[in-house]
Amino acid sequence: MHPSRPRPSWLRVWTLAARPHTLPLSASPILAGIVLAWAETGQTALGVSVAALLTAVAIQIATNLHNDAADSLDGTDQPDRKGPLRVVQAGWVSAQTVQRAAHLVFGFAFLCGLVLVVKGGWPILLAGLASLLAGYAYSAGPWPIARGPFGEVFVTLFFGLVAVAGMTFLITGTVTLAALLLGLGVGLTAAAVLLVNNTRDREGDTRAGRRTLAIRLERPGINRLYAWFMGGAVASVGLMALSTPVLWGGLAVLACVPLARKAIRAFWQAEDPCVFNLCLKRTAGFQVVLCGCLCVGLIVTRVVF
Repeated sequence: MHPSRPRPSWLRVWTLAARPHTLPLSASPILAGIVLAWAETGQTALGVSVAALLTAVAIQIATNLHNDAADSLDGTDQPDRKGPLRVVQAGWVSAQTVQRAAHLVFGFAFLCGLVLVVKGGWPILLAGLASLLAGYAYSAGPWPIARGPFGEVFVTLFFGLVAVAGMTFLITGTVTLAALLLGLGVGLTAAAVLLVNNTRDREGDTRAGRRTLAIRLERPGINRLYAWFMGGAVASVGLMALSTPVLWGGLAVLACVPLARKAIRAFWQAEDPCVFNLCLKRTAGFQVVLCGCLCVGLIVTRVVF
């Protein structure tokens, strides 16, 4: 292997491969679910919460690693790729090595998930196996999710509904309407992140034979969908807050409306890859702020009232 650019330290290489900037997308719904369960019932479960966070983050890292290798092997990542650097594309690590690392991290996620299965039983077993399968199938198998138009659907499901509802079920033993509404809201922000990513990569993905939603839709349709994702996220979490008096503090998410409007305007005007990358960071940051406002609002309501 002949690196196309100077290789940094191995620690830096594997940190880049893990894509730490994406990890809040997997941690945020778990943390939101933990706070929601406490706000609704007063119940907590430290050990299970830590295990759930480790499982979610490990699945995210493993998916990132597998995606790095798969996109290089199937020709998606070309030298003119517009997104953040990939370690296989840069020539720093072989695709086979990155794939082996992905399998190891998937294995770690499976072991952490066993703790959750002991607590939650077969519903958590099914949800965990589905999450592992979706993470692996995102870039692998006969019909990789990343190559088709349903990526945003899977992201909404697993980075939102499954994560939040699964977390509240582990702590309280039930799944409420509030958990489903919160899961939908958080999932829609994750779908918005993926839509920005795929819109930036439309040209390269088209050459690679992909048929993502961003490729199937014309730009006006993409813009409307992004606005629906962002607005729908705030609306869904707002409805959650109105579902019961103990959750009214969740209306703090309305403070995120100006951020959503700025993100929408910036995305609608984006054309240059660098601008799309800024939109990507803005959208991911919006999810963190949304979950942060929610958690603060719920905690204040619970403690004060």
